[in-house]
Order: sequence, then C-alpha cells, then structure tokens
Amino acid sequence: MKIWFDILTPKQYLFFEYFIQKLRKQHKIFATSRKYQQINDIVKFGSTNPVLIGKHGGGVKSNKMMASLQRSKLLTKKIEKFAPDLLISFCSPEASRVAFGSNIPHIAFSDSPHAKAVMKLSLPFVTKLLTPWIIPKNDFTLYGIDSKSIIRYKTIDAALIIKNYKNIKKKNSKSKKIILIRPEEVEAAYASKSNKTVKIIKKIVEKFPNEEKIVLSRYENQSKELKRIFGSNISLLSKPINGQEFLRKTDCFVGSGGTMTAESGLLGIPTISLNSVPNRIEDYLVKKKLIVRAETSEKISKQVFCALNDNNFMKKRKIQAKKIISSFEDPYPILLETIKSILK
Repeated sequence: MKIWFDILTPKQYLFFEYFIQKLRKQHKIFATSRKYQQINDIVKFGSTNPVLIGKHGGGVKSNKMMASLQRSKLLTKKIEKFAPDLLISFCSPEASRVAFGSNIPHIAFSDSPHAKAVMKLSLPFVTKLLTPWIIPKNDFTLYGIDSKSIIRYKTIDAALIIKNYKNIKKKNSKSKKIILIRPEEVEAAYASKSNKTVKIIKKIVEKFPNEEKIVLSRYENQSKELKRIFGSNISLLSKPINGQEFLRKTDCFVGSGGTMTAESGLLGIPTISLNSVPNRIEDYLVKKKLIVRAETSEKISKQVFCALNDNNFMKKRKIQAKKIISSFEDPYPILLETIKSILK
C-alpha cells in the first residue's frame, strides 16, 4: 500500500515520525511538507525527509490564502504521480482538498479543535478523525464531520512525541539554574494578537538575575525583536531543538499552553502555562497538576520562584507525570484498525 503523509509543523513531524517508522516496514511512504522556518531544520531529529511543496503563508490572512491555493495546485501534480491509497495528515487544509478531489481516503489526527480556520477547511473532507479521548466529539462535529467518523484514543499527542525522541542525554551538572521560556505563537490563524511575552521576560530578568534565561523564539522577526530588547540578559535560540533533551536540563519551563508546554509537564518539569490559546490538553494537565496556569507576569514570577526553590515539589511532579504516562495507550493499533476499516 502507498501512504501519503502531509506534515506541516514541528509537532506534526515528531508525532508522525512514530507511525512512519512502523508503517514503512510494510508500506511505501511518501511524505510532503512546505517551506517553513519552523520545520525545515526539524528533520535532523528523525528519519523522515519530506518533500517540500509550497510554503507557509506567514501571519497575514491574504498571504495565507494565496500560499494555500498555490500549494494545493503543486500538491495535486505531485500526488497524481505518486497515486497514494491513503492520506494521513494533521488536518492539513491543502492535503484534505487534494485528497477529496482525487478520491483518496483521508485519516486525520487533531488535538486542536480551537484551530477554527484549519478545522473548517479540512474536517468536511476527512474520512476518519483520530483524537485524544479528553476532547468531546462535539468540539469537532460543529465543523462538518459526523460523530461516527471520530475515533478517540487514550493518550496525549505530546506523550507520544517524548516517547519517540532519540539521543536523550542525561542532565548535565551546571552552576546556574535554567529558566526556559517559549514565546506565544504569533503567525497561526488562531493566535491572539496580544503578546504577553516581552512583559513576562522583563519580569523574569528582573526577579532572577542569577539564573540562566533561555528563550526559544519561533520566528526570525521575533528573534530580532527579543535580541534588541534584552541583549545579553537572555540566551536566544531560534532553531528547532530536541525538546526532551533540552527540557531535561531545565529547572523551570514557561510556555504558552501548546505542545511543548504539554511535553514539559509530562516530563515532570515544573511548568507554567500562559494559557494564550485555551485548549482541552492544557485544561487536562492543569487539572492533573502537571502544569500550573498563571497569566500575569507577577503570578508567573512567583511560580518560577516556587519551582526553583522547592525540590520536594519537583519530585512529586515527576512521580505524577510517570503515573499518568503509564496509563496511556499506544494509538498505533487504533490507526491500523482505522486503515483496515476504510480500505477493506
């Protein structure tokens, strides 16, 4: 069987790498992606080398639309040659449209019903949707997919990603404690236009002068702006990293509530979420006390202080994280059953 994967973000690359490694033992895999600063360097952390077709449209809606239309045309030509039996994507709008027009069954994954634009442009064309069990089906059905076409699995996507990381190094001894900060998403269609990051970093720089402050920026313009404001007061990383390897060296993580926030919490790292984009995964991890929600710079600095000075709290967090991860199931057998059900 020939299976096409369309991979649009670093999270999708790391998530699908697990399935691709297994499926390629018996099937021919064709992976596509796009030119996008966030994903082009991530391939060094896996064995999949997707063909880059089209590009990311940036933060302006009209540019997003034009990039999407152009990518759909380019994908159509490429997919006609490969002639796949099945598409697997993370609700890729372009791949969804191409697969529908080419009569290719489409299995989609999603843990992000809050990404409204993506859901509207993909779910009406999806054959089956696979999603974490904590997300109600009606979060998706309002976008045009039948509830009978939604299949749930008992794991969080970030848990699968951290299980599949390679080359994990042990935590090195260091003289300074590390505060790792992941700024908010600013170019996604669902992103809030209010940016709290600068104010939060200023407070952390002020309150923790002796700790190492590392900021993982998302985009080139964001990096330039942070460098201009903070200079040598922070260490700035702008290229994709091995998240788990880096998080294991971290004493406290401050994130915006997305995938890396979930990864950090599931690794038992003291984790603070800005809750920039409210979502079901963040809600679940807050309820399980694997992450703490704090939405002002003052509250965040207090939580960072607690994280850096309460070793007993950290031990309890790691025990809780291991317990929760051990309760999760492997979604691969569920994917195989879904494939069989639509290709029989």
